[in-house]
Amino acid sequence: MLPEGASLDMQSCNCILFTQVPDCMNEPDLLFKSLADPSRRKLLDLLYATDGRTLSELCEHLDMTRQSVTQHLHVLEAANLVTTRWRGREKLHFINTVPLQDIYERWIRKFEKPRLKALHRLKRRLESEDK
Repeated sequence: MLPEGASLDMQSCNCILFTQVPDCMNEPDLLFKSLADPSRRKLLDLLYATDGRTLSELCEHLDMTRQSVTQHLHVLEAANLVTTRWRGREKLHFINTVPLQDIYERWIRKFEKPRLKALHRLKRRLESEDK
């Protein structure tokens, strides 16, 4: 709650909302926003290569501070692309590919079918010309 007479401009709101991972942002928006950053994509690549890494292990491969890596991991967790599990005092990070599969199903797969049909028709035509 703001003091009487105080107001927030939109720029302040956007900054506050992003750092707190806003409830108003729907899942696809948050997912695409998290994938838009090259550092977060690098983190996903590292987890894909070897799942279950600690923060220290992830930091070894990135040229940024530990705090920055932690912030990127929080965004990925909010987008459900990374899950965590504690093993003693170590927090392990795992990639969750389900949201990526959802993107594939909704945005990519439907565009593949016409392209694949066209390639199949082209193959048949080229094979019939060779005879």
